Amino acid sequence: MQSASEYVDVVRPPKLRAGDHVRLVSPTGSPERAEVERTTHWLESLGLKVSVGTHTLDAAGDDDRIRDVDQALRDLSVKAIIVVGGGTGAHRIADDLDFTTAAHLPTLLVGFRDCTILHLAFWERAGLAGIYGGPDRSFVAAAFGTTPVLVRSEPDSHTAELTTTGRAYGVLLGGDQEQIATAAGWVLPSLHGAILLLEGHGLRPSQIDRQLTMLQRTGRLQGVRAVAVGRYVECGPGPVLDVLRERLTPLGVPILGGLPFGQGAVPIGTPATLDADAGTLTIEPAVS
Repeated sequence: MQSASEYVDVVRPPKLRAGDHVRLVSPTGSPERAEVERTTHWLESLGLKVSVGTHTLDAAGDDDRIRDVDQALRDLSVKAIIVVGGGTGAHRIADDLDFTTAAHLPTLLVGFRDCTILHLAFWERAGLAGIYGGPDRSFVAAAFGTTPVLVRSEPDSHTAELTTTGRAYGVLLGGDQEQIATAAGWVLPSLHGAILLLEGHGLRPSQIDRQLTMLQRTGRLQGVRAVAVGRYVECGPGPVLDVLRERLTPLGVPILGGLPFGQGAVPIGTPATLDADAGTLTIEPAVS
C-alpha cells in the first residue's frame, strides 16, 4: 500500500494541448445523451478531439465499463479519460482496471464525487495523479497548465466555520466521503502524510458520523496532516457541522473548510499546502 508520506514519484500524465484526443467514459453510470453532446461540444471548443467509449451510453454491466476504461488506457492516442454520467457503481470495477498500463502509459483521469474511488485506486495501485472535477472553465488551468492551482475558502460556505488555524504540507487525497469509506480496506491508500479532501452528498448526520468514526477507529486517519473540507450538499436534517467538528477536531491537525470542490477542477494525488490562517489550499499540478 502506498503511503502519502513516502510516495515521492507521483505519476503525472502529460498536459493537454489543442489537437489532443480525449475519450468520454461512464464508469459510474450511463449519462443522458444530452450530457455527452454538451460535454463533447465544450471540449471541442478547447481544440480537443473527442471520442465516446463504446458502452458510454449503454453500459449494461461491469464488464462493459471496465472494457471502456481499459481500452482508453491502452489507446496511445487518448490523452485524457473524461468521466460523464453519475451513479454509484464505480466501486464495482475499481479493483479490476489495467493499473500496469496506467503506471507506464499515464492517461489523465478527470472526474469527481462518485469517481473518487477510481482516483484512490489509481493512486494506490499506480501512483497516478488526476483531476477532481469536471470539464468546466477551471479544467483548462488544471489540465492544460503546469502551474500550481490555488483554491480559496469561501467564507459564506456552510463548512467555512470548521476552519481552525495552522499550515500543513502533504499529498492531497480523498474526495467524496462515502466513496472514501467504501474504499477503506482495499483501494484506499495510506493517508499517513496526506491532506485529506472531504466532501459529501446526500448523507445523513448519522452516516457521516459512522463513516468518519470507522475511518478513525480503524487507524485509516492516522498520520493525516490536515483536512480540506468542501461542501456537504443535501445532507441532513440534523447537526452536520457538529458531527464533522466532533469527528475531525480530535485529529489535532489544521482544518480548512468552505472550499468549493465540485464547482471547479483541481489536481488530486499531488503535493499541496493547506494554510488555514490564509484560507488557501495550493495544489501542485497533476500534469507535466
